[in-house]
Amino acid sequence: MTAVVENPAPSAVPAARECSPEAPAVLGTGVPVPLAAGGTVDYANFDYAASAPCLEAVRDALDEALPLYASVHRGAGHLSQVSTAAYERARRTVAEYTGVGAGDAVVFVRGTTDALNLLARCVPDGCTVVVFAAEHHASLLPWEHRGSRAGRVVRLPLPETPGEAVRAAREALRAAPEGPRLLCVTAASNVTGEIWPVRELAEAAHAEGARIAVDAAQYVPHRRFDLKATGADYVAYSGHKLYAPFGAGVLAGRSDWLRAAAPYLAGGGATGNVTDHDVRWNDLPARHEAGSPNVLGAVALAAACEALREADQERLHAREEALLRRLRAGLAAIPGVHDLCLWDGRHPRVGIVSFVVDGVPAGLLAAALSAEHGIGVRDGLFCAHPLTRHLLPEGHDQAVRASLGLGTTEEHVDRLVAAVARLAEHGPELEYRDDEGRLVPVTPANA
Repeated sequence: MTAVVENPAPSAVPAARECSPEAPAVLGTGVPVPLAAGGTVDYANFDYAASAPCLEAVRDALDEALPLYASVHRGAGHLSQVSTAAYERARRTVAEYTGVGAGDAVVFVRGTTDALNLLARCVPDGCTVVVFAAEHHASLLPWEHRGSRAGRVVRLPLPETPGEAVRAAREALRAAPEGPRLLCVTAASNVTGEIWPVRELAEAAHAEGARIAVDAAQYVPHRRFDLKATGADYVAYSGHKLYAPFGAGVLAGRSDWLRAAAPYLAGGGATGNVTDHDVRWNDLPARHEAGSPNVLGAVALAAACEALREADQERLHAREEALLRRLRAGLAAIPGVHDLCLWDGRHPRVGIVSFVVDGVPAGLLAAALSAEHGIGVRDGLFCAHPLTRHLLPEGHDQAVRASLGLGTTEEHVDRLVAAVARLAEHGPELEYRDDEGRLVPVTPANA
Protein backbone atom coordinates (compact mmCIF):
# COMPACT_ATOMS: atom_id res chain seq x y z
CA MET A 1 0.00 0.00 0.00
CA THR A 2 1.31 3.44 -0.89
CA ALA A 3 2.21 5.51 2.13
CA VAL A 4 0.69 8.94 2.57
CA VAL A 5 3.36 11.60 2.14
CA GLU A 6 3.45 14.99 3.80
CA ASN A 7 2.12 17.80 1.66
CA PRO A 8 4.96 20.21 0.79
CA ALA A 9 4.66 23.91 1.30
CA PRO A 10 3.12 25.65 -1.74
CA SER A 11 6.43 27.19 -2.78
CA ALA A 12 8.10 23.78 -2.69
CA VAL A 13 5.54 21.88 -4.77
CA PRO A 14 7.41 20.52 -7.80
CA ALA A 15 6.23 21.13 -11.32
CA ALA A 16 4.12 18.34 -12.77
CA ARG A 17 6.18 15.97 -14.86
CA GLU A 18 5.43 15.76 -18.54
CA CYS A 19 3.03 13.05 -19.62
CA SER A 20 4.69 9.74 -20.38
CA PRO A 21 5.95 9.48 -23.97
CA GLU A 22 3.49 6.75 -24.90
CA ALA A 23 0.50 9.00 -24.12
CA PRO A 24 -0.83 11.47 -26.72
CA ALA A 25 0.11 14.95 -25.56
CA VAL A 26 -2.58 17.19 -24.09
CA LEU A 27 -2.67 20.96 -23.89
CA GLY A 28 -2.56 22.63 -20.49
CA THR A 29 -0.03 20.34 -18.79
CA GLY A 30 1.89 22.39 -16.25
CA VAL A 31 -0.38 25.44 -16.31
CA PRO A 32 0.38 27.55 -13.19
CA VAL A 33 -2.65 28.41 -11.06
CA PRO A 34 -2.77 30.83 -8.11
CA LEU A 35 -3.01 29.69 -4.51
CA ALA A 36 -5.14 31.67 -2.08
CA ALA A 37 -2.23 32.02 0.34
CA GLY A 38 -0.02 33.41 -2.43
CA GLY A 39 2.19 32.00 -5.11
CA THR A 40 1.33 29.55 -7.85
CA VAL A 41 1.52 25.82 -8.45
CA ASP A 42 1.17 23.68 -11.54
CA TYR A 43 -2.47 22.67 -11.89
CA ALA A 44 -3.32 19.08 -11.01
CA ASN A 45 -6.39 18.28 -13.09
CA PHE A 46 -8.60 15.55 -11.65
CA ASP A 47 -11.75 16.61 -13.48
CA TYR A 48 -11.26 14.75 -16.77
CA ALA A 49 -14.61 12.98 -16.38
CA ALA A 50 -16.40 16.32 -16.73
CA SER A 51 -14.41 17.72 -19.66
CA ALA A 52 -11.02 16.60 -20.90
CA PRO A 53 -8.46 19.10 -22.21
CA CYS A 54 -7.61 19.26 -25.88
CA LEU A 55 -5.10 16.91 -27.45
CA GLU A 56 -2.23 18.59 -29.26
CA ALA A 57 -3.14 16.46 -32.29
CA VAL A 58 -6.67 17.88 -32.18
CA ARG A 59 -5.37 21.45 -32.06
CA ASP A 60 -3.10 20.71 -35.00
CA ALA A 61 -5.99 19.29 -37.01
CA LEU A 62 -8.06 22.41 -36.31
CA ASP A 63 -5.17 24.71 -37.21
CA GLU A 64 -5.09 22.98 -40.58
CA ALA A 65 -8.86 23.03 -41.06
CA LEU A 66 -9.64 26.59 -39.95
CA PRO A 67 -8.20 28.43 -42.97
CA LEU A 68 -10.24 26.14 -45.21
CA TYR A 69 -13.51 26.40 -43.29
CA ALA A 70 -16.64 27.03 -45.35
CA SER A 71 -20.24 25.87 -45.64
CA VAL A 72 -20.80 22.15 -45.86
CA HIS A 73 -22.84 20.15 -48.41
CA ARG A 74 -24.58 23.16 -49.92
CA GLY A 75 -21.77 25.24 -51.36
CA ALA A 76 -20.32 25.05 -54.88
CA GLY A 77 -17.10 26.90 -54.06
CA HIS A 78 -13.79 25.12 -53.67
CA LEU A 79 -13.52 25.66 -49.91
CA SER A 80 -17.07 24.37 -49.44
CA GLN A 81 -16.05 21.23 -51.24
CA VAL A 82 -12.91 20.94 -49.10
CA SER A 83 -14.89 21.40 -45.88
CA THR A 84 -17.54 18.93 -47.02
CA ALA A 85 -14.84 16.37 -47.74
CA ALA A 86 -13.28 16.98 -44.31
CA TYR A 87 -16.65 16.59 -42.58
CA GLU A 88 -17.44 13.29 -44.30
CA ARG A 89 -13.89 12.05 -43.82
CA ALA A 90 -14.36 12.72 -40.11
CA ARG A 91 -17.52 10.62 -40.18
CA ARG A 92 -15.61 7.71 -41.74
CA THR A 93 -12.83 8.00 -39.18
CA VAL A 94 -15.30 7.97 -36.29
CA ALA A 95 -17.11 5.01 -37.85
CA GLU A 96 -13.89 3.02 -38.14
CA TYR A 97 -12.83 3.87 -34.60
CA THR A 98 -16.23 2.86 -33.23
CA GLY A 99 -16.56 -0.42 -35.12
CA VAL A 100 -19.62 0.67 -37.05
CA GLY A 101 -20.92 -2.01 -39.39
CA ALA A 102 -21.92 -1.72 -43.02
CA GLY A 103 -25.29 -0.04 -43.32
CA ASP A 104 -25.11 1.47 -39.83
CA ALA A 105 -25.42 5.21 -39.28
CA VAL A 106 -23.05 7.75 -37.76
CA VAL A 107 -24.89 10.94 -36.82
CA PHE A 108 -22.97 13.91 -35.49
CA VAL A 109 -24.66 15.55 -32.50
CA ARG A 110 -23.66 17.90 -29.70
CA GLY A 111 -22.78 15.17 -27.20
CA THR A 112 -24.06 12.11 -25.37
CA THR A 113 -27.15 13.84 -23.98
CA ASP A 114 -28.08 15.06 -27.43
CA ALA A 115 -27.45 11.62 -28.92
CA LEU A 116 -29.70 9.76 -26.50
CA ASN A 117 -32.44 12.36 -26.77
CA LEU A 118 -32.25 11.86 -30.54
CA LEU A 119 -32.56 8.10 -30.10
CA ALA A 120 -35.51 8.59 -27.73
CA ARG A 121 -37.31 10.39 -30.55
CA CYS A 122 -36.47 7.65 -33.04
CA VAL A 123 -37.53 4.51 -31.18
CA PRO A 124 -40.77 3.07 -32.57
CA ASP A 125 -43.97 4.31 -30.98
CA GLY A 126 -44.73 2.46 -27.79
CA CYS A 127 -41.22 1.02 -27.43
CA THR A 128 -40.50 -0.40 -23.96
CA VAL A 129 -37.25 1.04 -22.62
CA VAL A 130 -35.41 -0.61 -19.74
CA VAL A 131 -32.79 1.36 -17.80
CA PHE A 132 -31.00 0.99 -14.48
CA ALA A 133 -31.13 3.55 -11.68
CA ALA A 134 -27.34 3.67 -12.00
CA GLU A 135 -27.47 5.69 -15.21
CA HIS A 136 -26.20 9.20 -15.81
CA HIS A 137 -29.13 11.54 -16.38
CA ALA A 138 -28.25 11.61 -20.09
CA SER A 139 -29.26 7.96 -20.42
CA LEU A 140 -31.79 7.86 -17.58
CA LEU A 141 -34.16 10.71 -18.47
CA PRO A 142 -34.64 11.14 -22.26
CA TRP A 143 -37.08 8.22 -22.52
CA GLU A 144 -39.63 9.95 -20.28
CA HIS A 145 -39.10 13.45 -21.64
CA ARG A 146 -41.58 15.17 -23.92
CA GLY A 147 -41.04 14.23 -27.53
CA SER A 148 -39.89 10.73 -26.74
CA ARG A 149 -41.76 8.02 -28.62
CA ALA A 150 -41.11 5.47 -25.89
CA GLY A 151 -44.11 3.95 -24.23
CA ARG A 152 -43.40 2.10 -21.01
CA VAL A 153 -40.13 2.95 -19.22
CA VAL A 154 -38.88 0.36 -16.72
CA ARG A 155 -36.32 1.67 -14.26
CA LEU A 156 -34.52 -1.23 -12.62
CA PRO A 157 -33.02 -0.96 -9.13
CA LEU A 158 -29.28 -0.95 -8.62
CA PRO A 159 -27.94 -4.48 -9.14
CA GLU A 160 -25.83 -6.02 -6.41
CA THR A 161 -23.46 -7.67 -8.90
CA PRO A 162 -22.74 -7.48 -12.63
CA GLY A 163 -24.35 -10.89 -13.02
CA GLU A 164 -27.48 -9.60 -11.30
CA ALA A 165 -27.56 -6.71 -13.77
CA VAL A 166 -27.65 -9.17 -16.67
CA ARG A 167 -30.35 -11.30 -15.04
CA ALA A 168 -32.50 -8.29 -14.12
CA ALA A 169 -32.28 -6.84 -17.63
CA ARG A 170 -33.21 -10.14 -19.25
CA GLU A 171 -36.19 -10.63 -16.93
CA ALA A 172 -37.45 -7.08 -17.48
CA LEU A 173 -37.21 -7.41 -21.26
CA ARG A 174 -38.90 -10.81 -21.16
CA ALA A 175 -41.76 -9.41 -19.08
CA ALA A 176 -42.25 -6.40 -21.36
CA PRO A 177 -45.28 -6.26 -23.67
CA GLU A 178 -44.92 -7.48 -27.21
CA GLY A 179 -43.35 -4.94 -29.49
CA PRO A 180 -40.07 -3.08 -29.77
CA ARG A 181 -37.87 -3.07 -26.67
CA LEU A 182 -34.64 -1.25 -25.87
CA LEU A 183 -32.16 -1.68 -23.04
CA CYS A 184 -30.07 1.41 -22.30
CA VAL A 185 -26.96 0.99 -20.14
CA THR A 186 -23.73 2.74 -19.32
CA ALA A 187 -20.40 1.25 -20.32
CA ALA A 188 -18.57 2.81 -17.36
CA SER A 189 -20.10 4.65 -14.43
CA ASN A 190 -19.38 8.35 -14.22
CA VAL A 191 -19.58 8.07 -10.42
CA THR A 192 -17.50 4.99 -9.61
CA GLY A 193 -15.75 4.25 -12.91
CA GLU A 194 -16.95 0.65 -12.67
CA ILE A 195 -17.20 -1.06 -16.05
CA TRP A 196 -20.54 -2.65 -16.86
CA PRO A 197 -20.87 -6.04 -18.59
CA VAL A 198 -21.95 -4.61 -21.93
CA ARG A 199 -21.25 -7.72 -24.00
CA GLU A 200 -23.28 -9.93 -21.66
CA LEU A 201 -26.09 -7.38 -21.50
CA ALA A 202 -26.16 -7.21 -25.29
CA GLU A 203 -26.43 -10.99 -25.50
CA ALA A 204 -29.27 -10.96 -22.97
CA ALA A 205 -31.12 -8.21 -24.85
CA HIS A 206 -30.78 -9.95 -28.19
CA ALA A 207 -31.90 -13.26 -26.69
CA GLU A 208 -35.16 -11.53 -25.78
CA GLY A 209 -35.53 -9.88 -29.19
CA ALA A 210 -34.57 -6.43 -27.85
CA ARG A 211 -31.91 -3.89 -28.76
CA ILE A 212 -29.29 -2.25 -26.58
CA ALA A 213 -28.00 1.33 -26.54
CA VAL A 214 -24.78 2.12 -24.69
CA ASP A 215 -23.78 5.39 -23.06
CA ALA A 216 -20.01 5.21 -23.59
CA ALA A 217 -19.23 8.81 -22.61
CA GLN A 218 -17.00 7.77 -19.70
CA TYR A 219 -15.67 4.63 -21.36
CA VAL A 220 -14.20 5.87 -24.62
CA PRO A 221 -11.63 8.24 -23.07
CA HIS A 222 -10.07 5.18 -21.40
CA ARG A 223 -10.88 2.22 -23.65
CA ARG A 224 -11.82 1.83 -27.28
CA PHE A 225 -15.49 0.93 -27.77
CA ASP A 226 -16.33 -1.35 -30.68
CA LEU A 227 -19.95 -1.81 -31.70
CA LYS A 228 -19.34 -5.07 -33.52
CA ALA A 229 -17.19 -6.57 -30.77
CA THR A 230 -19.65 -5.76 -27.99
CA GLY A 231 -22.77 -6.62 -29.97
CA ALA A 232 -24.35 -3.27 -29.08
CA ASP A 233 -26.93 -1.79 -31.43
CA TYR A 234 -26.23 1.87 -30.61
CA VAL A 235 -23.49 3.82 -28.89
CA ALA A 236 -23.32 7.45 -27.86
CA TYR A 237 -20.35 9.48 -26.69
CA SER A 238 -19.06 13.06 -26.47
CA GLY A 239 -16.04 14.78 -27.96
CA HIS A 240 -15.52 17.00 -24.93
CA LYS A 241 -14.73 13.94 -22.81
CA LEU A 242 -12.53 12.46 -25.57
CA TYR A 243 -9.99 15.32 -25.65
CA ALA A 244 -11.89 17.11 -28.43
CA PRO A 245 -13.79 19.88 -26.59
CA PHE A 246 -15.39 21.53 -29.60
CA GLY A 247 -19.08 20.74 -29.25
CA ALA A 248 -19.45 17.49 -31.20
CA GLY A 249 -20.55 14.00 -30.24
CA VAL A 250 -21.87 10.95 -32.01
CA LEU A 251 -24.77 8.54 -32.13
CA ALA A 252 -23.77 5.44 -34.08
CA GLY A 253 -25.59 2.22 -34.78
CA ARG A 254 -28.44 0.58 -36.61
CA SER A 255 -30.06 2.81 -39.17
CA ASP A 256 -33.63 1.50 -39.52
CA TRP A 257 -35.18 3.24 -36.50
CA LEU A 258 -33.28 6.44 -37.27
CA ARG A 259 -34.36 6.35 -40.92
CA ALA A 260 -38.03 5.73 -40.12
CA ALA A 261 -38.33 8.57 -37.59
CA ALA A 262 -39.10 12.18 -38.33
CA PRO A 263 -36.04 14.46 -38.24
CA TYR A 264 -34.75 15.32 -34.79
CA LEU A 265 -34.76 18.98 -35.86
CA ALA A 266 -36.66 20.48 -38.77
CA GLY A 267 -34.69 22.77 -41.04
CA GLY A 268 -32.15 23.13 -43.78
CA GLY A 269 -29.96 20.14 -44.41
CA ALA A 270 -32.61 17.70 -43.24
CA THR A 271 -34.85 18.61 -46.17
CA GLY A 272 -34.73 17.06 -49.62
CA ASN A 273 -37.52 19.18 -51.07
CA VAL A 274 -40.05 21.65 -49.67
CA THR A 275 -43.22 22.71 -51.46
CA ASP A 276 -46.24 24.75 -50.42
CA HIS A 277 -47.94 21.60 -49.24
CA ASP A 278 -45.32 19.00 -48.44
CA VAL A 279 -41.78 18.29 -47.19
CA ARG A 280 -39.58 15.46 -48.34
CA TRP A 281 -36.92 14.73 -45.76
CA ASN A 282 -33.41 13.58 -46.56
CA ASP A 283 -32.09 10.15 -45.81
CA LEU A 284 -29.48 9.48 -43.12
CA PRO A 285 -27.33 10.98 -41.80
CA ALA A 286 -28.49 14.40 -43.04
CA ARG A 287 -32.00 13.57 -41.84
CA HIS A 288 -30.93 14.21 -38.23
CA GLU A 289 -28.27 16.88 -38.83
CA ALA A 290 -30.41 19.92 -39.66
CA GLY A 291 -28.77 23.31 -39.69
CA SER A 292 -25.16 24.20 -40.45
CA PRO A 293 -23.06 21.24 -39.30
CA ASN A 294 -20.37 21.63 -36.67
CA VAL A 295 -17.57 20.90 -39.13
CA LEU A 296 -14.74 21.81 -36.79
CA GLY A 297 -16.25 19.77 -33.97
CA ALA A 298 -16.44 16.73 -36.24
CA VAL A 299 -12.86 17.26 -37.43
CA ALA A 300 -11.71 17.57 -33.81
CA LEU A 301 -13.55 14.41 -32.75
CA ALA A 302 -12.08 12.45 -35.65
CA ALA A 303 -8.59 13.74 -34.85
CA ALA A 304 -8.94 12.55 -31.26
CA CYS A 305 -10.13 9.12 -32.42
CA GLU A 306 -7.19 8.89 -34.81
CA ALA A 307 -4.64 9.92 -32.17
CA LEU A 308 -5.97 7.39 -29.68
CA ARG A 309 -6.17 4.67 -32.33
CA GLU A 310 -2.50 5.17 -33.17
CA ALA A 311 -1.43 5.16 -29.51
CA ASP A 312 -0.26 2.01 -27.73
CA GLN A 313 -3.52 1.07 -26.04
CA GLU A 314 -1.98 -1.56 -23.81
CA ARG A 315 0.59 0.87 -22.46
CA LEU A 316 -2.03 3.57 -21.93
CA HIS A 317 -4.19 1.08 -20.04
CA ALA A 318 -1.27 -0.10 -17.91
CA ARG A 319 -0.28 3.47 -17.14
CA GLU A 320 -3.78 4.41 -16.04
CA GLU A 321 -4.14 1.25 -13.96
CA ALA A 322 -0.92 2.06 -12.11
CA LEU A 323 -2.07 5.62 -11.38
CA LEU A 324 -5.50 4.38 -10.32
CA ARG A 325 -4.00 1.83 -7.91
CA ARG A 326 -1.73 4.51 -6.48
CA LEU A 327 -4.65 6.86 -5.92
CA ARG A 328 -6.99 4.31 -4.40
CA ALA A 329 -4.30 2.87 -2.14
CA GLY A 330 -3.33 6.33 -0.96
CA LEU A 331 -6.92 7.32 -0.19
CA ALA A 332 -7.61 3.99 1.53
CA ALA A 333 -4.77 4.68 3.97
CA ILE A 334 -6.41 7.91 5.19
CA PRO A 335 -8.74 7.51 8.21
CA GLY A 336 -12.26 8.71 7.49
CA VAL A 337 -12.07 8.43 3.68
CA HIS A 338 -14.70 6.27 1.96
CA ASP A 339 -14.36 5.19 -1.69
CA LEU A 340 -17.76 4.83 -3.38
CA CYS A 341 -18.35 1.51 -5.13
CA LEU A 342 -21.49 -0.19 -6.39
CA TRP A 343 -19.87 -3.60 -6.60
CA ASP A 344 -16.80 -5.28 -5.17
CA GLY A 345 -14.01 -2.75 -4.82
CA ARG A 346 -11.84 -4.99 -7.01
CA HIS A 347 -14.22 -4.79 -9.97
CA PRO A 348 -12.55 -3.33 -13.10
CA ARG A 349 -13.03 0.40 -13.52
CA VAL A 350 -11.79 3.29 -15.59
CA GLY A 351 -9.83 6.09 -13.95
CA ILE A 352 -12.58 7.52 -11.76
CA VAL A 353 -12.70 7.56 -7.95
CA SER A 354 -15.51 9.20 -5.99
CA PHE A 355 -15.07 9.51 -2.25
CA VAL A 356 -16.12 11.34 0.89
CA VAL A 357 -14.17 12.42 3.95
CA ASP A 358 -15.82 12.23 7.36
CA GLY A 359 -16.13 15.65 8.93
CA VAL A 360 -15.34 17.59 5.75
CA PRO A 361 -18.30 18.40 3.43
CA ALA A 362 -17.64 17.64 -0.22
CA GLY A 363 -18.04 21.25 -1.34
CA LEU A 364 -15.57 22.48 1.28
CA LEU A 365 -13.11 19.71 0.44
CA ALA A 366 -13.22 20.55 -3.27
CA ALA A 367 -12.84 24.28 -2.57
CA ALA A 368 -9.87 23.74 -0.29
CA LEU A 369 -8.17 21.36 -2.72
CA SER A 370 -8.37 24.07 -5.35
CA ALA A 371 -7.57 27.18 -3.33
CA GLU A 372 -4.90 25.70 -1.07
CA HIS A 373 -3.33 23.00 -3.26
CA GLY A 374 -4.01 23.81 -6.91
CA ILE A 375 -6.01 20.61 -7.43
CA GLY A 376 -9.19 20.47 -9.52
CA VAL A 377 -11.84 17.88 -8.60
CA ARG A 378 -15.61 17.71 -9.02
CA ASP A 379 -18.04 17.75 -6.09
CA GLY A 380 -21.78 17.07 -6.01
CA LEU A 381 -23.96 14.23 -7.28
CA PHE A 382 -22.44 14.14 -10.77
CA CYS A 383 -25.67 14.14 -12.83
CA ALA A 384 -26.35 10.64 -11.51
CA HIS A 385 -28.36 11.56 -8.44
CA PRO A 386 -30.09 8.21 -7.70
CA LEU A 387 -26.83 6.26 -7.88
CA THR A 388 -24.68 8.73 -5.95
CA ARG A 389 -27.23 9.16 -3.16
CA HIS A 390 -27.49 5.39 -2.81
CA LEU A 391 -23.71 5.03 -2.46
CA LEU A 392 -23.15 7.87 0.02
CA PRO A 393 -22.41 6.84 3.61
CA GLU A 394 -24.69 8.16 6.32
CA GLY A 395 -23.97 11.77 7.16
CA HIS A 396 -22.93 12.75 3.64
CA ASP A 397 -25.11 14.40 0.99
CA GLN A 398 -22.51 14.88 -1.75
CA ALA A 399 -19.20 13.39 -2.83
CA VAL A 400 -15.91 14.42 -4.42
CA ARG A 401 -14.84 12.85 -7.71
CA ALA A 402 -11.24 12.55 -8.87
CA SER A 403 -10.89 11.43 -12.47
CA LEU A 404 -7.66 10.58 -14.28
CA GLY A 405 -6.61 11.33 -17.82
CA LEU A 406 -3.71 11.42 -20.22
CA GLY A 407 -2.12 14.37 -18.44
CA THR A 408 -2.24 12.85 -14.95
CA THR A 409 1.13 12.16 -13.33
CA GLU A 410 2.34 10.39 -10.20
CA GLU A 411 3.11 13.78 -8.69
CA HIS A 412 -0.51 14.83 -9.21
CA VAL A 413 -1.74 11.68 -7.48
CA ASP A 414 0.66 12.05 -4.56
CA ARG A 415 -0.28 15.72 -4.15
CA LEU A 416 -3.98 14.87 -4.08
CA VAL A 417 -3.51 12.08 -1.55
CA ALA A 418 -1.34 14.28 0.67
CA ALA A 419 -3.82 17.17 0.48
CA VAL A 420 -6.79 14.95 1.33
CA ALA A 421 -4.83 13.49 4.26
CA ARG A 422 -4.06 16.95 5.61
CA LEU A 423 -7.66 18.14 5.17
CA ALA A 424 -9.05 14.98 6.77
CA GLU A 425 -6.83 15.49 9.83
CA HIS A 426 -6.73 19.24 10.23
CA GLY A 427 -9.44 20.68 7.99
CA PRO A 428 -8.88 23.65 5.65
CA GLU A 429 -6.25 26.20 6.57
CA LEU A 430 -8.42 29.08 5.35
CA GLU A 431 -11.95 30.24 6.07
CA TYR A 432 -14.52 29.89 3.27
CA ARG A 433 -17.74 31.70 2.47
CA ASP A 434 -20.61 31.03 0.12
CA ASP A 435 -20.46 32.91 -3.18
CA GLU A 436 -23.61 32.16 -5.18
CA GLY A 437 -23.58 28.50 -4.21
CA ARG A 438 -19.83 27.94 -4.46
CA LEU A 439 -17.44 28.12 -1.49
CA VAL A 440 -14.53 30.52 -1.93
CA PRO A 441 -11.69 31.33 0.47
CA VAL A 442 -12.01 34.47 2.55
CA THR A 443 -9.11 36.73 1.64
CA PRO A 444 -8.46 40.41 2.37
CA ALA A 445 -9.75 41.19 -1.12
CA ASN A 446 -13.19 39.62 -0.54
CA ALA A 447 -13.56 39.67 3.25
